[in-house]
Amino acid sequence: MATLGIHHLGLAVSDLEATTDFFVDCLGWSLVREVPEYPAKFVSNGEAFFTLWQTMSDNSPFDRKHQVGLHHVAIKVESEQDLENVFKNVSNHPGVTVEFVPEQLRQGPAKHFMVYEPSGIRMEFIWVP
Repeated sequence: MATLGIHHLGLAVSDLEATTDFFVDCLGWSLVREVPEYPAKFVSNGEAFFTLWQTMSDNSPFDRKHQVGLHHVAIKVESEQDLENVFKNVSNHPGVTVEFVPEQLRQGPAKHFMVYEPSGIRMEFIWVP
């Protein structure tokens, strides 16, 4: 029996439109499919495929230190300059909260940064040479 990489990642989000805009308008991903009756939207950058599922209005933000669930999503970038460019776009996008700016990961040379996208999903962007 063999398993392969992740086929898709399903995220429950509090603001489907804002999160979709984050992936499509800010990161340049494509809207692949919609399920209006759920509602849900599916986005991809050609390599990663995320399904975004609208939660009910009585949701509460995830607490990575006290709840079982998704700690964060890490998205790789091609170069150190790409990391800086993505940070500039992401940090200026409406509804995004920056946890920390680009910095070395441990002793480097890899670099990363963390943000919370508009629905509160913790996201890491990482460059590893």
